[in-house]
Amino acid sequence: MASFTAITRKKRARRHKNAGAARKAKQARRSTLSAAELFAALGEPGKPAPAAPAKR
Repeated sequence: MASFTAITRKKRARRHKNAGAARKAKQARRSTLSAAELFAALGEPGKPAPAAPAKR
């Protein structure tokens, strides 16, 4: 049977690992733009694209 200290260390390590995985999963949910957001600046399909802003 494992000691209480060993159990606590394993529990702490597991919680830290799971917290990191949860953090990464939360980041990944919103890391990529949707197709609508990605192509929104190109205008409606079948219509000419909006004019680019003039450079100074």
